[in-house]
Amino acid sequence: MDKGFMDFFDTVDADAVCLQEIKLSEGQIEFEKEGYHTYWNYADKKGYSGTAVFVKDEPLNVSYGIGIAEHDTEGRVITLEYDTYYLVTVYTPNSKRELERLDYRMVWEDAFRTYLCDLKDKKDVIVCGDMNVAHKEIDLKNPKTNRRNAGFTDEERAKMTELLESGFTDTFRYFYPDVTDRYSWWSYMFKAREKNAGWRIDYFLTSKSLDDRLVSADIHHDVLGSDHCPVELQADLD
Repeated sequence: MDKGFMDFFDTVDADAVCLQEIKLSEGQIEFEKEGYHTYWNYADKKGYSGTAVFVKDEPLNVSYGIGIAEHDTEGRVITLEYDTYYLVTVYTPNSKRELERLDYRMVWEDAFRTYLCDLKDKKDVIVCGDMNVAHKEIDLKNPKTNRRNAGFTDEERAKMTELLESGFTDTFRYFYPDVTDRYSWWSYMFKAREKNAGWRIDYFLTSKSLDDRLVSADIHHDVLGSDHCPVELQADLD
C-alpha cells in the first residue's frame, strides 16, 4: 500500500482485481474502495499466504477455499460466482527450498484441478493466480540452472500441463505463443529485476470455451513495488 498499489489500482480501473500472498490477518488493514466489493481469505497462520478480490459487479455467491479441510487453512482460494462464469483467485503452494513441500504440492494440484473442472462443468471459469510454476523453458530466464528448483521441477510443470489439457487456456501464451523475456516475478537477490532474470509464474487461465472471447493479455513489468508485477486479461463476457 505504501509502494504505489493504489496508483496502479486507480489507473488500471479494472472490473476485477485479484491479489495473492497478501500476508494479512483480519483487521490488519482498512481498505474500502468506492465502487468495489471486497472479499478476503486469510490464512490461519499470521503473516502468511492469503488472497483478496476487489470487483465492481457484486457476485451471486462467494466461497472460500476448495471445500477440503486439508487445503483450506492457508487462505489460498476465493471463488466468485456470476451468471455465466466463475472468477477464481488462487495462491498455489510453493514447493520451497529442497522441495520440502513438493509432495504436498502434488496433492494440492490434483485437488485444485478437480475443483476447477467441477466448476467448469457448470459454467465458464476464469482463474487468476500466482501459480508458482514456470510452465515451459520460455517462461524463465535460466531454465537449465533451475531445473530442479521449486517452481521449475518436472513434476510441477507436468501438473500445469495436465491442468491446461483438462480444458483451460494460458491466456498470455494464447496471444504470445513464442515471445521471450516476459516475466512476472524476479528474485530480490542478485539484481534479478535489473537484469530481467525473471520467471513467468502468474497467470490468467480460462476455460477453452472462452477462447473466442479473449481480447488481450499483458504483463505490466514496469509496475514496481513487489517482487511480482501485475498480469492482465481483457475478455468480452457480455
